[in-house]
Amino acid sequence: MNSIIRLSILFSCLGGAAAAGAALPDTAPKAGERCEAAVAETIRRMRGRDAQEVEFVGAKRALTPALDDEDETAVKGEGRYRAAAGGAVSFSYSCAFNARTGATSGVVFRDTGRIGAAADTVAWQPDLSQFTPDACEAATAAALKSKYPRIGTINFDAGTRQLRPTASDNTSLEGRGALVRAPGMNAAPFSYRCEFEPRGGKVVSVQTRE
Repeated sequence: MNSIIRLSILFSCLGGAAAAGAALPDTAPKAGERCEAAVAETIRRMRGRDAQEVEFVGAKRALTPALDDEDETAVKGEGRYRAAAGGAVSFSYSCAFNARTGATSGVVFRDTGRIGAAADTVAWQPDLSQFTPDACEAATAAALKSKYPRIGTINFDAGTRQLRPTASDNTSLEGRGALVRAPGMNAAPFSYRCEFEPRGGKVVSVQTRE
């Protein structure tokens, strides 16, 4: 009788484990969708109005499990976005997705060429792996506060951001915003230009025009 009871418990446990294993969700579709959403958001944030209608090539998507973290999946792929100047810009990307937390990290994209209106021209490829717009906007805010010690609020318009190459092989980020020079004053528009080193992301100069 005891043997029968033990066997029943054993089969019950094995059945429960099998059911739990079968219930585990397939993270591949979620990893691809989450990473593509994060990449699209990054492209729109960095390119501003220059990036419209971001699309991904499903056949180019590749997922591999991370060697050092069983919850993490590496996602690589390709896509394109419609440029404001006409034609489309193709790009490659990489991203990591954590199935346990549902978060993405390590989003990197690189323009690889133009399609259509400028098919014969290779797109300029800024290195954005070491730089974020926040660093440039923080430096711009510091420059404005130095000009106007009683400054109130400073707002940046993310939709106006534009990246350009410089003659010194650096990269410039240009944009617009609004500021209140002192309490009680009306908001006034301003433009800014921030130059940074592409390798280290160090901001080397900031110019503002009010």
